[in-house]
Amino acid sequence: MSDAPDQRLLEALLDSWDRNNTILINLLRGLPEGGLAARAIEGSPSIAELFTHIHFVRLVFVLEDAPEFARNLPDEEWAVERDAGRIEQMLNDSARAVRDAVKSRVEAGGDMDLHYDHPILLLQHMIWHEGYHHGQIKLALKVAGRPMTNEQAGPVTWGVWMRKKSTS
Repeated sequence: MSDAPDQRLLEALLDSWDRNNTILINLLRGLPEGGLAARAIEGSPSIAELFTHIHFVRLVFVLEDAPEFARNLPDEEWAVERDAGRIEQMLNDSARAVRDAVKSRVEAGGDMDLHYDHPILLLQHMIWHEGYHHGQIKLALKVAGRPMTNEQAGPVTWGVWMRKKSTS
């Protein structure tokens, strides 16, 4: 991928993926004490299980579509992980795997192995999927009586999306 406008577009798309992961990490870090155990309704996944599911799904799609970037899959898709620091490590690792797989396949002009007509669609799928679960996490906090206010959520979510990078 040598065309400068194409490279700039790829970097912008990868930046959107990085921002998406930053937002998830910010949400995780912003959880109140005991927040990982909160559920939207009885029988639904806990917040911890939603985060570990996100990590698992990222890794499954990398394994199926760009196995050269695969990581070991966790034993459970909906694991109950009580350590927020461990969840953060997991999310950063799986975000890196998705990023590297997409970047490599786009730069090589290659397709994904199983899904998607273009590697960028993997990023779009993951962002949509994770936004869906982000809403579930915020709902679970609200139901648990520990809502994340707009004042708390805005800078660490929408602010991350809209912030311009420094040009200096």
